[in-house]
Amino acid sequence: MYAQMVETGLKKVRTEEDMSLEEAAFQARIDAGIKIEPKDWMPEAYRKTLIRQISQHAHSEIVGQLPEGNWVTRAPTLQRKSVLLAKIQDEAGHGLYLYSAAETLGVSRDELLQALHSGKAKYSSIFNYPTLSWADMGAIGWLVDGSAIINQIPLCRCSYGPYARAMIRVCKEESFHARQGYDIMMALAKGTPEQKAMAQDALNRWWWPSLMMFGPSDAESVNSAQSSAWRIKLFSNDELRQRMVDQTVPQAEYLGLTIPDPDLKWNEERGSYDFGEIDWSEFYNVLKGNGPCNRERLRTRVKAYEDGEWFRDALVAHAEKKAAKRAA
Repeated sequence: MYAQMVETGLKKVRTEEDMSLEEAAFQARIDAGIKIEPKDWMPEAYRKTLIRQISQHAHSEIVGQLPEGNWVTRAPTLQRKSVLLAKIQDEAGHGLYLYSAAETLGVSRDELLQALHSGKAKYSSIFNYPTLSWADMGAIGWLVDGSAIINQIPLCRCSYGPYARAMIRVCKEESFHARQGYDIMMALAKGTPEQKAMAQDALNRWWWPSLMMFGPSDAESVNSAQSSAWRIKLFSNDELRQRMVDQTVPQAEYLGLTIPDPDLKWNEERGSYDFGEIDWSEFYNVLKGNGPCNRERLRTRVKAYEDGEWFRDALVAHAEKKAAKRAA
């Protein structure tokens, strides 16, 4: 079904007859599974698509530290605190890997950050929700990072070399994050009735936003068909979302928690779960900047960047001083 959708979309986006010789050779390399590297010729639209996707991915990693940073000082044990700090540090590293990958496409990191701080660039809508209890740290690791892994593992095989290679390490680390989150949920689900209720409440609040993370159906996107042809995108949003549901429902059952979807049921014929309609009006409202924490998240991110300006300036001055010594 997805292959048919992509084929139909390609006729709307780009036919073989429309391609220049360079574009045809470029597409042939991608079809042959050959990675595109920074010095290779590429269509401008391919470059711009990658810059948009990789930078939004990087922004999501950086802003994604903020909801969890809210609980560092309130973690229930020293061990939980140290694990959470390590996870947040990983997310910062992921952002740096991805900014570096984007820079290979001829855009500067300053440009990317300016777009984020001005509100021009987007990041994942999931990070505009509040973290109200310690159970949210479990729900984020289990559901949000779990969804991220499903979305990101195919990117390890995407057509652009620097992006694909960066994602290999990112996915390995994200797998630990998902385990950390599930471990928190397991401890709460097996704890007191109040702790289990806390876990259920977190699941109730994070379930639907986690499904929205994959984005609307590809049939509604004008870019999906071309991204698929370029092998930037390997699976449809709906396919990835279905994987997430099928993977997560048995995990919730093992915890003794209930997925907050009255329409959820096993479809014997398809061998997967049917689930309810997503409220896409909420998704688009958050994207427009009207989510519970949009303004707070961006304001906090900009303040952190401005507060660190003196340190960045000192690093540059130190590097210039060392370079001058070597030149002398």
